Amino acid sequence: MGKKQRKIRVPRTRNANTMTESQFFAMIRSALREKSRWWKPIGSVRMKSRRPYKGTNKRQKYEYQCNKCKQYFPDKQIQVDHIFPAGRLAAFDDLPGFVKRLFIEEDGLQVLCTDCHNNKTKEERI
Repeated sequence: MGKKQRKIRVPRTRNANTMTESQFFAMIRSALREKSRWWKPIGSVRMKSRRPYKGTNKRQKYEYQCNKCKQYFPDKQIQVDHIFPAGRLAAFDDLPGFVKRLFIEEDGLQVLCTDCHNNKTKEERI
């Protein structure tokens, strides 16, 4: 058996020395995204893409049209997407741009089904 390789320890400089820089900015990014759920333009974009559901499921009132594939989906299968990604938040210098792009008006948002959203996200990461 070979020697065990030692993990390189990342310094924990935030939150009373319990968080790395990466964990710290992930926490801030997560909190901002959570608050963006209540941003009125997001609800407005959802409302504009919906129509009354006429199928057999009596519990479903509405269905939403995907902006890309143009098919209709139930509420749990759609996501409101930023047409231009909100981007990274890895340092304090990134904060103003991230907030500006995250809290955008209706013209920068679209409704996508889960599959189209996942494909778009993969393409943006390449």
